[in-house]
Amino acid sequence: MPFTPYHFGPSAFIGLVFRKWIDIPVFILANVVVDVEVLVVGILGLGWPIHRYCHTLLIGAAVGALWGIAAYRLRHLFRGAMNLLDIPYRTSIRKMVISGVLGVWLHVLIDGAYHFDVKMFWPSKSMWLWLKLHRRIGQGQMKLICLALFVAACILYLLSVKVFRRNLAEAK
Repeated sequence: MPFTPYHFGPSAFIGLVFRKWIDIPVFILANVVVDVEVLVVGILGLGWPIHRYCHTLLIGAAVGALWGIAAYRLRHLFRGAMNLLDIPYRTSIRKMVISGVLGVWLHVLIDGAYHFDVKMFWPSKSMWLWLKLHRRIGQGQMKLICLALFVAACILYLLSVKVFRRNLAEAK
């Protein structure tokens, strides 16, 4: 994607739909963590494609798992943020690691359809699946999909908060 915020729509939507199994903050922030590679390569001018190692399924899984482990120490902050958003929050180290990996993989899949330099199946030389996926969706279409999923995530969030508040009121 041209900017990491485009990833927030799909990750927020998927995170909300599967919030029972996915740690929403870890899943969404995995999209920021993986783009640290882009920032470092760009700032340091390393002379290689900006989407290199972290934008692969293999190394991306390691990045996501490490992010999930690191995020475990931040779970109290995440709980506070989720309470402010009126979203029930229950997590575990396992859920956070899985969410980190899946969040990075979602990012890699979106970038793989958008950027030519993403080699998501590296180190494999067999790129047949990537070639089938690459450019099936145009860049403009990908932006629209991401924006549409952002709107859908906002609607889903509002509905979720309404149901949560109603259930909370009924429990009292």
